[in-house]
Amino acid sequence: MQNKPEIDTNRSDCARIKIVAKIKYFYWELMIICIVHHCKYFNRTNITEIPTLREADMTRNWKHARASENIDKKIADVKTVVIKDYVRDMSLESIPTNTGYKVDGVHMYVDILNLDDMLNVTDSEGERCHSRTLQFLNLHYRAVHRILNQVDVRRVDNHNERIHALVTKPYNSETNAEKKRIQKAVATGQLMVDVLKRTGDDNDAIPSANVRVGIDTGLSIAVNNGRNGYREPLFLGEPANHAAKMSAGNRTGIYLTNEARVALGLKKVEDPKSTPLSGQEITDCQDAANLDVSADNIVNDWKDDLKNSPVGSFSFSRHTPPLAGMDLTILTPANSRRQEAVSIYADIDYFTKYVSDNIDHNPEDVVRVLHVLRAELERVLTADFKGRRIRFIGDCIHGLLCEGTSQTTDTKETISTSVLLAGALRSSFDLAIEMLKKAGHETGKLGLAIGLEYGQVSISRLGIKGSRVRCAVSRGVLRSEEEQCGCTGVQTAIGPSAYADGTQAVKDLFGRIRKVANLDYDEAVDSLSDKDDATAKRIKTEAYVAAPAIIKAEERPIRPYAVG
Repeated sequence: MQNKPEIDTNRSDCARIKIVAKIKYFYWELMIICIVHHCKYFNRTNITEIPTLREADMTRNWKHARASENIDKKIADVKTVVIKDYVRDMSLESIPTNTGYKVDGVHMYVDILNLDDMLNVTDSEGERCHSRTLQFLNLHYRAVHRILNQVDVRRVDNHNERIHALVTKPYNSETNAEKKRIQKAVATGQLMVDVLKRTGDDNDAIPSANVRVGIDTGLSIAVNNGRNGYREPLFLGEPANHAAKMSAGNRTGIYLTNEARVALGLKKVEDPKSTPLSGQEITDCQDAANLDVSADNIVNDWKDDLKNSPVGSFSFSRHTPPLAGMDLTILTPANSRRQEAVSIYADIDYFTKYVSDNIDHNPEDVVRVLHVLRAELERVLTADFKGRRIRFIGDCIHGLLCEGTSQTTDTKETISTSVLLAGALRSSFDLAIEMLKKAGHETGKLGLAIGLEYGQVSISRLGIKGSRVRCAVSRGVLRSEEEQCGCTGVQTAIGPSAYADGTQAVKDLFGRIRKVANLDYDEAVDSLSDKDDATAKRIKTEAYVAAPAIIKAEERPIRPYAVG
């Protein structure tokens, strides 16, 4: 009788894990292929939303070599940068990646101050709360769209309660062009105030909007903002940033920076953010601008538009995680998404000063640095961690992340993964800065401020059909932005809900102040796994499985995983 081969009892545990992992990999890949073919045959679901094995079964992670390779490619994309002066009727659509336009214009930010009231009208953050909030924004977005079209002012961006617009006409070839642009901006701002007082809906208990307008004037650089069919110009420089700061506050009114006040012929004030224009100053601007459209005209047209194209009710469904596969272009009020997720904001700190320091003598590096940093931050969010970018807001990226099933969100895994994502964003940011410097590009003293929070989030697209804008609203979205705004360029902050619902390891990492400095990917993985966080421990285990050499855990730091 032939002897059976002996089993190698000395085979290492690591080798066994590798074999088991490979068997599981091919087993699940076969199962998913069968599911996809089954869905194709019976046509019971949209197979594009079925997660692939790589999305559904593989751990989210960050690797140094992968990040370095992608950063190299993005630096190469902008090896040569062209800066042009913006002139009459030049298109700002689809600006090439390696091109920037110098634009002299007036920036307006319009903040709807009572969005937070809409989200907190009930104790629980249920569907009704989100539906009314989205309806509130949708009604006002449609009115603003009509206003800007009527007065020939460009909408730059809608970000939830915040609207950014730009006045470029009259051009500088005309006498007193800057003053006339400011007058037009003030008149347009007051028109928005007057119209949005009347665009609520009493039947659905949707209130009118309380509005605050911020205005600044000056030179900025327009570059491409967005990717994959969602491109629009982004304006870099002090005017947009200062206008945004003027619009941030609790009191309604129209607020001008001192630079805009002087250009308008008014005196400087000690605190422009607390000094709204007087009624007479606004009237003078309205008379000079002569917009040839009234609030009555806009409201009547808006009502006709609602009759012809009713807003409709909001209907929600879940997107099966990961969120990277969510197609935002198909969303409408009747086809919106809602589920528990982490909202994360990552903002490039000191970027406005960096632009100001370089816009005159080195604008090319401004374009390069922004392109490389934002592309890498988006890649980490969407490719490494399978999150979904909602939008870029200037030099800030807003994204969502969810782990779980088609039915439920795995709360602790979602929060732990988002902490690892925050660490990965900082690691990629630091690496990109290092590589940009080695390539000879000026990067200033840039940092990255990160804030995140957990909770129910609703995602939709609002406004008029054909020009809808993506939107993600919730208390968590607002809180994650607040957490980010409270950070310096080396800090990461976690909101109270994410802190309360996270693992003990997450609580220990952030401490009672819910904020930590210099949290990169290695530190996040080590800190969480050392405190028995299941998500981080799994990443370490799978890192060892993927490693070519067999090294005991206590002898191996996390860095080889990040490099490999």
